Amino acid sequence: MRNSITLTALSLLLAGFSMQTNSAVYAQYSGTSAYGVPVPGVGTKIDYVGDDFEADEWKFVHNMPKSSRELNERSYGPMAYSTNRRWAEGPERGQPDVLKVIPTPSNGLVGSTKALQISTLRSGIPGRNTNDVQQDDLILGIATRIGSTLQVREVPSCVVRVYLPEPSLWENRSGPHFGIRLGARTTARKPREGLFAVGTEMRNEPYWPGFWIHFRSETSRGVEKDSAFLKIRSNSRGIDFKSKEIPAEQFGWWTFGMSMSSDGRVHYFAKPGVEDLTKDDFLISQLPYGYRAERLNSFFFNICNNNNGRTWSTPFVIDDPEVFVVDSKRVDQLVKRKIDYQQRRAQRTTSKSRK
Repeated sequence: MRNSITLTALSLLLAGFSMQTNSAVYAQYSGTSAYGVPVPGVGTKIDYVGDDFEADEWKFVHNMPKSSRELNERSYGPMAYSTNRRWAEGPERGQPDVLKVIPTPSNGLVGSTKALQISTLRSGIPGRNTNDVQQDDLILGIATRIGSTLQVREVPSCVVRVYLPEPSLWENRSGPHFGIRLGARTTARKPREGLFAVGTEMRNEPYWPGFWIHFRSETSRGVEKDSAFLKIRSNSRGIDFKSKEIPAEQFGWWTFGMSMSSDGRVHYFAKPGVEDLTKDDFLISQLPYGYRAERLNSFFFNICNNNNGRTWSTPFVIDDPEVFVVDSKRVDQLVKRKIDYQQRRAQRTTSKSRK
């Protein structure tokens, strides 16, 4: 597993976003591309966030029915959650039907013995088969875990390994199958709301950049052989676009990462295998929907299938989702306060049980 890393050239990285530097030196010492793009995984790993699935007691509590607020404005509480309190059901779309810790597929991370399989059958509104593509969400909490969003000035990034199974195991459908996403926040001018509202106002605006893994089934018209490709969400107009082809020969483990820089841009990286990302794995930088990111709220995953009550999704596997920041001073303090509080609470519980 990856060890936590703290940059010794933090000042170089932070300065790189506001002033020109020697690009070769900058890339060598700060873990960025030659153009000042922060490579995901650079900085300090936030161990209090993320998961490696190695704990024997790992469990997800499926509180059904799943939520579907985005589809019918219904949130069915209490929400599902993992007992380590690192994962939660997405209130907009609901939880995947299967979240199962399995032996790590071959050629995974060194030292990894377990990973998480994500599958779903009944996506969409509970009890309703719509015969179209729907999705479920699994949220790795950041703000809910440490009590605060991450600020773009802290240069946050997220990394995960995703296992793409052999083509015969994919749901036989061309289209989107799996999403790797960020819960971002910005401030945007929006129309005022209300019966007599007039004009606009500045409001907190959530948005969700990321990757979509699409499948091309050889059974679809005009497709000669199974393959996949990546789409980026999104360009400045909010439109997804194709980024990278994945031939069937490259199915297996992939490493995905996204970072945010202090100018509000989102940077996308991907490569086959499980090695750490480098500047050579850079795909593109974007201002999704035309927004400049201000805060990072969560790291999450989407699983899609044809919501007909019969067809299972593709069984994807993830391992070691991780969150990093370059400037960790504030986050270190937040995590320390959280841990101190939990220790005090545990001590009070122990004292009461002894009486």
